[in-house]
Amino acid sequence: MQISKKNFYIIGLFSLFGFITIFLIGFFIGQSTHPSSPNFFFADEDGDLNNLFNPFFQAWEIVHSQYLEQPVNDKDLMQGSIRGMMESLGDPYSTYLDPEQFREQNTPLEGEYTGIGAWVDTTGEFLVIISPMPNSPAEDVGLKPGDVVLKIDDKDITNLDPTLVLRKILGPADTQVLLTITREGEPDLMEFEITRAVISIPSVESELINGHIGYIRLYSYGLNSYDEFSLAVIQLLEQGADNLIVDLRNNTGGYVDSAIDITSIFLKEKVVLIEEWGDETTEDYMTTKDPITLDTPLYILVNEGTASASEITAGALQDYNRAILIGTTTFGKGLIQNWIPLEGENGAVRVSIAHWLTPNGRQIQDLGLSPDIEIEFTEDDYYAGEDPQLEKAIEIITAD
Repeated sequence: MQISKKNFYIIGLFSLFGFITIFLIGFFIGQSTHPSSPNFFFADEDGDLNNLFNPFFQAWEIVHSQYLEQPVNDKDLMQGSIRGMMESLGDPYSTYLDPEQFREQNTPLEGEYTGIGAWVDTTGEFLVIISPMPNSPAEDVGLKPGDVVLKIDDKDITNLDPTLVLRKILGPADTQVLLTITREGEPDLMEFEITRAVISIPSVESELINGHIGYIRLYSYGLNSYDEFSLAVIQLLEQGADNLIVDLRNNTGGYVDSAIDITSIFLKEKVVLIEEWGDETTEDYMTTKDPITLDTPLYILVNEGTASASEITAGALQDYNRAILIGTTTFGKGLIQNWIPLEGENGAVRVSIAHWLTPNGRQIQDLGLSPDIEIEFTEDDYYAGEDPQLEKAIEIITAD
């Protein structure tokens, strides 16, 4: 998920929905005085828009007057109309979320929720596991990045919107859910029975390795991530760290502002990302904070779960040769969306507004970032308690 502060997009969309509200009021007033005429929706000078929306309100009238099960729920119809409008764009990242879905979608940035403990991608045709959270029920049973959920409790959910699939997976702590998934390279479907739990979502963990290597794991780019991350950097340097390892593996992103702030810790007066809009105009986003260290050697661990905002940080630092990337190719999420809450707590729309590029103009959508040093982290490594990617970074530092 990525967020960009483009006020004119927000204003434009609010204006659109405000316009639709006026449209609805005009319709109902018109219906009360001219039941056979649907043409009292917009100002007379906007006849083209009247004609465009006539079929919509004709359908609205038919549903209210002829549908078998009355009364119909106007709020459901309104939300369904917005959802259909977003789906018609043909962009999996531009969607409508009802109020409950919107709350759930924002939960991972707020610190705690009840479920299985996995970051997921709800933007495609199916619900896909991006990565299990550390020490979570999802990690305990062996869910892996790329797992695709096909059934929940033996019920086929492949025709459901992924955000609805996510709602079915969430549930009270200490209850069970059975997931049937397909995994690349596995010929048969796999089943995982998972006990839900209260999941505390970490932001930053840090430690000093071998007395001089600072290790920081950043799990997400939330509202407080810059404060926590910068404090960790300062404390490690004060403890004598002469090299830093930043672990962005399975970091699925978060707020763009947070990514720019954190990247600013290691750069001074540099472009962090380039936003490219549909008309090919661009805008540079510069560092926003005073740097903490410009010369401490920096190594970033990445994998296929490194996505979105974490790719902004990794891509910028790689472009400036400020960091060495170690691991596997990242997820490849190079689109920026605005999340715009709708008035009256009616959920939100998420709209793709731009591509983002690295400072060198690299496009990473569907491509990802290639590491400078490619090294796998296999299932056998995991069960053996080994971490070859982290070990490689330590090896390079020690050799120097």
